[in-house]
Amino acid sequence: MFRDDDKLGGFTDEEGKREFIEAYHSAMEDLPKSTEEFLVETEFGEVKVYKFLEEGTESKTPLLLLPGKSASTPMWEPNLKDLMKDRPVYTIDLLGEPGLSVQTKSIVTATDQAVWLNDVIEQLPEETIHLLGLSFGGWSAVYVTLFKSEKIASLTLIDPVYVFGPIPLKMIIASIPASIPAVPKSIREKMLSYIAGGAETDESEPIGKLIETGMRTYKSKLPLPKKITEEQLQELTMPVLGILAEDSTMHHSEESMDVGIENLKNPLSHMVMYPNASHAINGEYPEKLAKNIVEFLQEVDLNMKQ
Repeated sequence: MFRDDDKLGGFTDEEGKREFIEAYHSAMEDLPKSTEEFLVETEFGEVKVYKFLEEGTESKTPLLLLPGKSASTPMWEPNLKDLMKDRPVYTIDLLGEPGLSVQTKSIVTATDQAVWLNDVIEQLPEETIHLLGLSFGGWSAVYVTLFKSEKIASLTLIDPVYVFGPIPLKMIIASIPASIPAVPKSIREKMLSYIAGGAETDESEPIGKLIETGMRTYKSKLPLPKKITEEQLQELTMPVLGILAEDSTMHHSEESMDVGIENLKNPLSHMVMYPNASHAINGEYPEKLAKNIVEFLQEVDLNMKQ
């Protein structure tokens, strides 16, 4: 009901774009320096890709990170240093969301989203990758894997949306004001705080400022994700690590936990629940997350060599 005639996601005006890019580059200053950054051409637009590499990890299977809605590469600041100690890490800015990727064709269906993301994965030089998604990025990770999975060695899903269960109706209603650029800032901040489990939006912190700026200056025109069914979860043949936040507003955590345990069939797959964690889990428990993720990926790598 809030769409206009323009079918492409984009900034509301040039001033908003300049404000966002300034906030983006400011937030990027807190990340390790990337070893490479480049654009990948896809059917639906140009995707901004970064590669982060620490000496001595070159031979390891890389990890590709997919951010959540209205987020981009800088959101990985709490996690990147720990993850890249173990292996090369790629990050991307999603098409149709605020970032440095540029959408050039309408993304109408969930399959369209899988197509462009698979285009990126196929153009990465490595033969295999591990894929990690946070929030809506978790849904993207699962959907692209169901679409085409030849290069994907494992999935790590951090408090994913529409994967192990639906979003509660209360959350859907609360999120609508936060996603409309014209809504007053105070209301959007209140909704963002609710989404994050009560954490206050802190614009003095670069990531918080970047996300708020993106939601205010960028109009996203993406289709609503299609919920992953239990039958589709059973189709995932590779190892899957599901990490859920006990106090997440994005799903019913205990029910989602049970769905994951019952339907992930690979023997290396497992589910983890973080007590007292909110949907902002990657900033709340970065060290614990890194430990769980690294141990899982190392186990998968070892199994691949056998």
